[in-house]
Amino acid sequence: MDVDGLYGEALALWMVAPGQAEIRPARAPAPRPGYIRVRALVSGISRGTESLVFRGLVPKSEWKRMRCPFQEGEFWFPLKYGYAVAGVIEEGSESRIGQRVFCMHPHQTRFTVPPLAAYPLPEDLPTERAVLAPQMETALNACWDGAPRLGDRIAVVGAGVIGCLIAYLAARLPGTSVTLIDREPSRAAVAATLGAAFALPNDELPHNCDLVFHASGNAEGLGLALTLAGFEGTVIELSWYGSKSVPVPLGLDFHSQRLTLRSSQVGSLPLHRRQRWDPPRRMELAISLLADARLDALISGATPFEELPGELPRILGQPGPLCHLVRYSTD
Repeated sequence: MDVDGLYGEALALWMVAPGQAEIRPARAPAPRPGYIRVRALVSGISRGTESLVFRGLVPKSEWKRMRCPFQEGEFWFPLKYGYAVAGVIEEGSESRIGQRVFCMHPHQTRFTVPPLAAYPLPEDLPTERAVLAPQMETALNACWDGAPRLGDRIAVVGAGVIGCLIAYLAARLPGTSVTLIDREPSRAAVAATLGAAFALPNDELPHNCDLVFHASGNAEGLGLALTLAGFEGTVIELSWYGSKSVPVPLGLDFHSQRLTLRSSQVGSLPLHRRQRWDPPRRMELAISLLADARLDALISGATPFEELPGELPRILGQPGPLCHLVRYSTD
């Protein structure tokens, strides 16, 4: 704690070298007018992005674009990273004290932010499920990019959290046939819970798809996705590979099938949404879409914050859990 009393006691997770993390003291300023202080209850680990950051695989060309809100440090270590914290406002605006909120903030016990950075949680949304908000936002953006239609045959390759959420959203459209494809057999139960069919890569797969989403994070998955799209079909690529070079099979029937391979990234709204939508409105919608108890199937495992440095390599390893929670003490 700062000796002059201006800062409340706080601790934050820092990634200090490839594959290494530690807990360090952090600033949590007593909020001046226009700010609030939040006490973290739980945070979520984004296994895709945080794994690349943790291993030092963010290319220098992307350092600026890949900064998360309230990040400290740079990508070549040390840095404080993360963007999925649910907590409670403990100081600041009198009307909001005690309010549960979601913040895009690194893993930290307490922090001070502008009020607009703290999204109120609906009363019927459990705190733990709220940490899925960034992934739901990404899935929502991907669906806007892919524009699934009533009755479409849709495949989703990669049953991580984002792939599962895309399947969940697409399956809610009347008449759609949605198949979630993954190498992990245990994802079959998750797919069923979310209203989608499931297949292993070697199973009989739904070819001639109108739309395919790829979110497996590996080149083999992308190659499979391209084989599933029908004539003039679209493949939406969500996987980000960091500094890795990834081969893309654009031979075979890619051209004769007139396929479209399109990237989707949550950092920008699709062009056809930008006149009426902004990121806060999109986040508010993403949070509201989490009000379904079936989405609890995407939360698997929790680690106390103080144990996180030693557990992070395992959590970010393969095959790993879906959304892994970090729990903070309630004092």
